[in-house]
Amino acid sequence: MSGTMTAIDEIALDGTKDGKITVSTISEPYGKESGSVASIGISLQGRAEEPDWKVHIPKANIDAVIAALQEAKKSL
Repeated sequence: MSGTMTAIDEIALDGTKDGKITVSTISEPYGKESGSVASIGISLQGRAEEPDWKVHIPKANIDAVIAALQEAKKSL
């Protein structure tokens, strides 16, 4: 992955001893002129720089993902 990563927040992962949820933005994540993304990483052992899982969400999809997460929260 190329581009510049900017950390936004780091959240303790509920149900784990050291787990973290990290939120950041990445400019040009897939090379020159690729669109910026929000990146969400899940680290079970607290290694925020090397997450076990991560997802990149393009800016155009963020609102829809937030709405879907809010609906998921209602059903939990």
